[in-house]
Formats: sequence, structure tokens, C-alpha cells
Amino acid sequence: MDGLRIILGIGNPGAQYQGTRHNIGWEPLDRLHHRLGAGPWSKKWHAEVSQAAWKDHRLLLVKPSTFVNASGEAAQAILAFHKAAPTDLLVVVDDLNLPLGDLRLRADGSAGGHNGLRDIEARIGTGYPRLRMGIGRPRPDQDQIGFVLGRFAPDERPDADLCAAKAADAILAWVETGVQVACRYNGPLRPAPPKPRPAPVTPDTPASGHPPGPAGG
Repeated sequence: MDGLRIILGIGNPGAQYQGTRHNIGWEPLDRLHHRLGAGPWSKKWHAEVSQAAWKDHRLLLVKPSTFVNASGEAAQAILAFHKAAPTDLLVVVDDLNLPLGDLRLRADGSAGGHNGLRDIEARIGTGYPRLRMGIGRPRPDQDQIGFVLGRFAPDERPDADLCAAKAADAILAWVETGVQVACRYNGPLRPAPPKPRPAPVTPDTPASGHPPGPAGG
């Protein structure tokens, strides 16, 4: 069996945070836990962890038991214990700069204002892949902290579920083929509607849109 792949979802522990926007990074892990018949969750390395396997790869599903702002404690402890490289760690995280349902997988990058990523990067650097899950932006009259710690509206929940399912597929693609191939999952849940095609130009309908002038002179 090939080397270990670590999938760490960023979120806050506690029932009061279950299903919130800030915890959407845990939802693909829950789906994979069920789909792959993973082992029971156990507490170690400042996290809840579960072991699974996928196509000759060993997987470690990780939900930090610290709050979002200290997500790096689990990442650092797990990499050190397993002597794994940051490139073997995929961090799954919410992103309010992406529309609801959008995915963006990158091999590395900046924290982009996310405190969980900022803490991870302070401990292990920036050279680890991350899968961003769009949660949408708050309205101008909404508080940002209240928005990310709130739950999806009833009409948003179906798209959040579809996003979690697509993210789970993207994670398995990363495990099997790496970032470059798994990037095919990037983008919105649904393709943009096609742009309307311009009306065909006929001899009786000049491109200017004006009717033809009188014949002769």
C-alpha cells in the first residue's frame, strides 16, 4: 500500500457548530468516512482522527479538536508523528470569497484572510495543498463573524450538500492522481448559462440594425 495521505478539515468542535458555514470543511470528511467504511473516530494529535483506505493509499481523516484559529496544532503534530511532508496533507476549508458551491483546489498559496489557514502556515509553511469550498458572502448589513458561524438558509442547504459531495470526489481524485488532475473539480456546481447568440444578419437586416435605404438615386 502506498504512502499516507492526510485530509484535514477545518472547523469548530461542539454540537453548536455542526452544520455551520465555518464547518463545511468537515462535511466531505463525514461523507468519505461513510463511503469508505473508515475506522472509528479516536482522539489524538489535538484532533478526532479516523483511518481509511482508497486504491492502495492509506488515508487519515482529521477534524481538529481545537477551534479554527488553532488548526495548525493538529496539522503540525500529525506531520511530525508520521514524518510526512506538507505535500501529503490536504486542508479542506470554507471560503467566503467564493460563491456558494464553488471549489478551488490549489497546491499551495496564501491564507487569504482565513485564520485557520494562517495558523497552519505559521506552523508548517505554505507548501501544502488546500481545497477551498465556497460559502458565499454576507450581505452588507450582515456581521461577517455571525455569518460564518451561522447555518445555511433552507434554500442554500441543497447546494451546500452538493458541494460537500463534489468536494469528497475531489479529495479522492487528489489522493489518486494529485493536484493537477484533481483540479478538474474546480469551479461552480453548475456551468454558467450560455451567452445569447446574436441574431443572424440577412440582406434585409444590415449589421447596423437600420432598415435599408431606398433603391436608386
